Amino acid sequence: MTPPDPTAAPPSVPAPTGPPLTGLRVLDLATLFAGPLAATLLGDFGAEVVKVEHPRKPDPSRGHGPSKDGIGLWWKMLGRNKRTITLDLSRPGGRATLLRLAETADVIIENFRPGTLEKWDLGWPELSAANPRLILVRVTGFGQFGPYAHRPGFGTLAEAMSGFAAITGEPDAPPTLPPFGLADSIAGLTTAYAVMTALAGRDRTGEGQVVDMALIEPILTVLGPQPTWYDQLGHVQPRTGNRSPNNAPRGTYRTADGTWVAVSTSAQSIAERVMVLVGRPDLIDEPWFATGADRARHADILDEAVGGWIGRHTRADVLAAFEKAEAAVAPIQDVRDVMADPQYQALNTITTVDDPELGPLRMQNVLFRLSGTPGAIRWAGRPHGADTEEVLTGIGLSPADLAALRAEGAL
Repeated sequence: MTPPDPTAAPPSVPAPTGPPLTGLRVLDLATLFAGPLAATLLGDFGAEVVKVEHPRKPDPSRGHGPSKDGIGLWWKMLGRNKRTITLDLSRPGGRATLLRLAETADVIIENFRPGTLEKWDLGWPELSAANPRLILVRVTGFGQFGPYAHRPGFGTLAEAMSGFAAITGEPDAPPTLPPFGLADSIAGLTTAYAVMTALAGRDRTGEGQVVDMALIEPILTVLGPQPTWYDQLGHVQPRTGNRSPNNAPRGTYRTADGTWVAVSTSAQSIAERVMVLVGRPDLIDEPWFATGADRARHADILDEAVGGWIGRHTRADVLAAFEKAEAAVAPIQDVRDVMADPQYQALNTITTVDDPELGPLRMQNVLFRLSGTPGAIRWAGRPHGADTEEVLTGIGLSPADLAALRAEGAL
């Protein structure tokens, strides 16, 4: 046998025919944020996502937050890259139609209270019988079992129960909740990861499975090693405001022109550069300056030095001086600043989508960049039920079938 030529060009690899999740079929039965966000992330990278909404009770996210001309703007982002149909799953015709849809789907994402699908005879036994390769993702506040499983569950409750609120806010002030869907968003990101993990498992076994996602769990993970600290040391993390128990100086500081910046000194070298910059290199020689935890115990001294220097300079001067010193700083930005920020512009983090209802509108781009098979926003959130006929005729339903479903109230 002739040995291979090490100088020969590698064999050609067929170019990808589209985004990496092209061909993946997802049914989004969920409402509000965590489950639908996971479906959005999958759709951004090519998955064919069908949003299934109740005919008379659309996803409440359509009405959340500001609207323009009666059109919910949150939905425009959350519903992007999804086709929308209506289906009442509690009706016999709706149940039968969902099973037809499930036959060719890869993933179903739902967030009904545990037992709801079962009440409609659409539990895992029925769905897996229709499609043994199906991945059923169940997103709830507290999971599918346990003493809280049947309680109403929202992200706010997860933010409270997980320990997030307990460590957020000033030491002498009440616990603080975030003014946005933090727990839902973390769970949405985690659910998208869970879907891909389950699909990888299916590639190995050939069989589908159930994903049980509880809102109270992912946010607990991102809070760090609190359970381990408590287990080993009995340590309960307190509220420290913008300060960190692990390093200092760290926090927000007001500039001479009335704006704010954030400073971080997680690395020892950065902490030293900051103190040189603000004119207090003498503090570097203090014995307690050598570790982040010791610096945190002397945060008053460090904040006085850093805050005093920043307070005598404009934000532009502060940012320029920190950049020159290779120290870590960032402006406190609101959405107006974000939209104009040159780094976000360079990354194309905010992109423009042409929408038939609202015209050009800007929103966050896909979550990350792939060099070979990038994702894309193909369209923004569509009207309620806009694709019902197209989707259902695509699985073989006739005009007479659709008429019967409408007569039953299932569409």
